[in-house]
Amino acid sequence: LGVIGPMTDATSTGGRPSARLQLKEDAFVVGAVSFGATHAQASLADLSGKILVSIDTKRQISDGPEVCLRWMTSELKHLLAGLGIQEDRLLVIGIGVPGPVEHTTGRPANPPIMPGWDAFDIPERVNRDLQAKVLVDNEVNMMVLGERFMNFPDVENLIFLKAATGIGSGIIAGGILQRGADGTAGDIGHVRSLVGTDVACQCGNFGCLEAIAGAPAIIRSVNEAGLPIRNTADLIDAARRSKVEAIRAVRQAGRDIGEVLSTCVSLLNPEIIVIGGSLSSAGEHLIAGIREIVYGRSTPLASENLTVVQSRDSKGEIVGAAVMAIDYALDEATIDQMLEAI
Repeated sequence: LGVIGPMTDATSTGGRPSARLQLKEDAFVVGAVSFGATHAQASLADLSGKILVSIDTKRQISDGPEVCLRWMTSELKHLLAGLGIQEDRLLVIGIGVPGPVEHTTGRPANPPIMPGWDAFDIPERVNRDLQAKVLVDNEVNMMVLGERFMNFPDVENLIFLKAATGIGSGIIAGGILQRGADGTAGDIGHVRSLVGTDVACQCGNFGCLEAIAGAPAIIRSVNEAGLPIRNTADLIDAARRSKVEAIRAVRQAGRDIGEVLSTCVSLLNPEIIVIGGSLSSAGEHLIAGIREIVYGRSTPLASENLTVVQSRDSKGEIVGAAVMAIDYALDEATIDQMLEAI
């Protein structure tokens, strides 16, 4: 297979020289791809998780699976060729998408902002162009994997919350990503909030957390308070410039999110909650609102060692996609299958 090679820095201990082996991190590569609502990124990584090359572009997920996946496989081929790597050295492709996914099949499940993707067989379509194992998951699960890999490798219990147009979370408990029975674990954006129960959500229900605390709801609140803004960038700019209307709305959104997160804290007892997504860039105002409620509502034992922090890195999703692919590639069962195929 060429995955194992001799250690170059093995120290002699006398007697017969020992043969010490190590993983050859550059023997194979994995593909890491993230699709957002309006952007896409494709990367190659070695087996240590190091991103070797990457391309980022504007790409509408609403263009549909055929257009998006054709772009993805074409870019991965170009990246491989640019590094002089044969396509058969691409072991696994990890893909993150902005919607719920049935992880075992790689098929999106009723994704609200992904028209045409529902139940689409992503692995089958990718394999028409590239012969590699294809794994698909939702973007927030990729973010929590990436955040832990880069910044909290020793933390066994962690929640990553993405606050943007939508709201979602990724959960690591006991060192393992928790997907639940059908891949929907962490979908807190559609938990019913204590306020705004008459506000319609794009999922068809009323009072969902993201319907009252997602970016569109905050923007609407700021406009109603008399400060005209158009989009999330305007909102973040207004909060950073200490506009009272923006600060109040963002802080309240943090409190609303904190109400749901405090229940998660009682259920899961995480060590760290990481806040990411575009809304986390609005200074400390969102996180301050979250902390206010989480520390006030959670039981003392569950919160006394809890830390709530802002995400440190914007590369979390693409790194998480690589980590998902590498974990599969280096799994004992996968290696056994590769050996049997020789």
